[in-house]
Amino acid sequence: MNKFLVSASAVAIALTASVGVAAARDQIRIVGSSTVFPYNQAVAEEYSSKTGNPAPVVESLGTGGGFRAFCGGIGPDHADITGASRAITKSEKELCASNGVTDITEALIGYDGLSLAISRKNDADWDLTEEQIFRAVAAELPNEAGELVPNPNQTWADVDSSLPATKIVIIGPPPTSGTRDAFVELTLHDGCSAMPFFAELKKTDRDAWNVACSRVRQDGLFVEAGENDNLIVQSLDGDVNAIGIFGYSFLYENSDKLKGVAINGVEPTFDTIADGSYPVARPLFFYVKNAHRGVIPGMNEFLEEYMSEEALAAGGYLAERGLTPLSEEKILEVREAVTGGKKLEM
Repeated sequence: MNKFLVSASAVAIALTASVGVAAARDQIRIVGSSTVFPYNQAVAEEYSSKTGNPAPVVESLGTGGGFRAFCGGIGPDHADITGASRAITKSEKELCASNGVTDITEALIGYDGLSLAISRKNDADWDLTEEQIFRAVAAELPNEAGELVPNPNQTWADVDSSLPATKIVIIGPPPTSGTRDAFVELTLHDGCSAMPFFAELKKTDRDAWNVACSRVRQDGLFVEAGENDNLIVQSLDGDVNAIGIFGYSFLYENSDKLKGVAINGVEPTFDTIADGSYPVARPLFFYVKNAHRGVIPGMNEFLEEYMSEEALAAGGYLAERGLTPLSEEKILEVREAVTGGKKLEM
């Protein structure tokens, strides 16, 4: 018997026993990353328009929060799909397994640049190195005696005399966000390693290096804005000197209000993200709970829409929303995995 029929039957029996078939949801529930949210929402709208079925409920919980909801169990009280701006971790796989969520399909949907942006009302042409970003954001920096002390930099000119003498205000995501994880791993760690003190520390004590290079300042100059990236966009529109951190899709959608900050001389664009020249790019995913296929109405039709050329191809509607698309070869590979329910190794 097909493994998905077995899984579906198990879920159906559980639903009947616990809450009754009538109580089962008639809408797909999607949770997860705020960066993947607009793409999930776009597919949900297209699916509903084409099929006449209720649009899936899409919630922005952050990557970490999405995995916690997704891995909570099987049945109508638990999410069917979660979006993620990084791959699932070992501990998240273990959480899923502990709650009976053992049959999952992973789908790479495209790439996103982790953008720094500032209001178009700001007159400066911003171009920062990863080291400058680290010096502005880090919780601690070495002093002349080679001791770590609280970050003394209050203005961008304190970081580097070539930068504007404006107060450092950086608005970014909380620790539960995959965007925060990407910012730490792709930007802060590189910027930290560019400083001789930390480069030497990495050789002698990698754990201490990881802690020192991952912590952001807590003195009010780095502002955590929650999981809703639209709030960061609104904050930047109101503060011409603040710099925000979010996925490229939000910069793309708000390019009338915001401009990108170049990193290492490269501006975030579709082309620079796709060709790898922009230094802060990351893959985007969604994860499917295969036991819910055939039980939650419309799951297979929704996944087919997500994997369609109209959605994923270079000229598709997700690219119009800011997604950097996969190659044609990779799209075929992902489509086969999703439609065939390829099981992720746990």
